Amino acid sequence: MDFEDVLAHYSKIQVKDEVAAYCRGRWVALEGVERSGGRAFLRYTRRGVPLTINDPEDVNSLLRRFRFFKPRTIYASVNSYGKLENRENLENPANIAWSMPVWDVDASLDSWEYAVKASEVIVNCLDKEGISRSVYLKWSGRGIHIHVHEKAFSKNLLEKHNPLDVAFSVVEYVLRKTKDQLVKIAAKAPQTGDRLLRVENKMDIKRVFTAPLSLHRQLDLCCVCFKQNDIYNFSPEWARVENYRHDPSWKFYEEGEGDILAEKALAEIGGYDGWPETPKVRHRRVSMEAGKAAVAEPTYKKLGRFQVMGLLQAARYYLIKGDVERAKSFGLNRAIFYAWAKRYARDRLTGGRRARAAAKTHIGDLRVEQIGNETAYLSPRGWFMIGGSEQSAKDYDQQIAKRIEAAAVPYEDAWAAAIRYLKSFPRDVLVDQQRFYKEAYKPVRDSFHKIIKRRSKIGEQRTLDGY
Repeated sequence: MDFEDVLAHYSKIQVKDEVAAYCRGRWVALEGVERSGGRAFLRYTRRGVPLTINDPEDVNSLLRRFRFFKPRTIYASVNSYGKLENRENLENPANIAWSMPVWDVDASLDSWEYAVKASEVIVNCLDKEGISRSVYLKWSGRGIHIHVHEKAFSKNLLEKHNPLDVAFSVVEYVLRKTKDQLVKIAAKAPQTGDRLLRVENKMDIKRVFTAPLSLHRQLDLCCVCFKQNDIYNFSPEWARVENYRHDPSWKFYEEGEGDILAEKALAEIGGYDGWPETPKVRHRRVSMEAGKAAVAEPTYKKLGRFQVMGLLQAARYYLIKGDVERAKSFGLNRAIFYAWAKRYARDRLTGGRRARAAAKTHIGDLRVEQIGNETAYLSPRGWFMIGGSEQSAKDYDQQIAKRIEAAAVPYEDAWAAAIRYLKSFPRDVLVDQQRFYKEAYKPVRDSFHKIIKRRSKIGEQRTLDGY
């Protein structure tokens, strides 16, 4: 299939409509061919703007714009975003509006029947857990992706939990419940070259999956959707480009039908395991391959620097200003700021054009607050703000407090230890941005968990107002 045939496929009205409906609000990726003949994967414009498709006409215009590398396959992120204007938007957890759970069943044309059987196990488990209307499946050309529509989870639930935490936990929870059945199926599946039947949790913050009716990157097949009532009728023949069979009802969902499962999954799994600077987990995710299953209880390392920074900055603000809720907002805000500074300015804490640009988003529309010799911007609701998004106390609880708990450290102990530790410094250190970083944060950024555990062992249980 040459590039003109590719354009002809994506020019079909239904193809454009389905691709746009799936990609709307998501971060898009195109796959094509480099001049050397290797695979090329494009996710940004030359100016660093994330690729997007929001209308049917965007499909062909995007393909033609980047025709120099002959794009063939269109992918879209598991996350939907509030804003998609720059790279910083993609790195801000608070900018994730929705996230869809996806189970990846990797197979081949020779083992497709076993992929269907594995998918049936997952679909049945979801049905028992109360999710049916919001489920759909996609044959990608060499495997099946089982999706739960992201809006199966209520706004009330997502106000309490980051959408990616919800999606990751649901995928992992279901895999753990079904692993014995999946292992038996994987053991029976034929092996084609190095392609084994694999069932995996591939959820991560940058993960993309093939858009409906997109072409496969190698095979002259397209990605077709079908509902679980058609699972026994499915055949790879449905993916033939010239005569595909595709069910557009993948868009249907029932808001809230996933809430009960999400709450159970979050309680057991604890959320996404890949947030930057979070405690790392070894062998946490379930993986089924050729009859083998790898599942282990989490083995946590020390607290991540992101959490230590957020905690100490929150405690610093509390000691200066005395407001617990705004302290949380400030702590998360500063943790995000320093993470950006590290990424874009290497060893310069406040340098880098991107970090400065992120901090100056819509300055004319924002109020400011002075914390010692440091200026921070406030959203109209009064929370601290960076990168075009505000950081609320609830966001802090999800991204800092909850992650501290996940490292087997009671948050109340961590908070009390942070307050006690910072009280050992003169006020001059707390109100000076650079001195705080160098004298208070830097010496303990990799060892603060030891301070917390020492405090916990001696049984000091001091509680501040509101905790």
